Amino acid sequence: MKVVYHPAVQRDVNGILRHYDRISPAFGDEFWDDLMGHIQEAARNPEHFHFGAPDRRRVNLQKFPYYFLFRLMPGVLRITVVRHHKRHPRFGLSRR
Repeated sequence: MKVVYHPAVQRDVNGILRHYDRISPAFGDEFWDDLMGHIQEAARNPEHFHFGAPDRRRVNLQKFPYYFLFRLMPGVLRITVVRHHKRHPRFGLSRR
């Protein structure tokens, strides 16, 4: 399945990477690997993940307190937001 990203997802991820890279470059790399692994897993089996918002499925990362939401469209998995567990639940929901 093809994976596409809302343009604002790049800002989400860049901010997270900056935060972890300030702590340790290894943390930034670990976050990236965790995120990419879960994106690949979602692309392989998108129906496995529960709904985190209307028409969006939620994927929790294993090692970090973040998750992403995606919309399932014909042949496409569209990631709309990557956010911290403590972020307001409506953050990013206006993204299509």
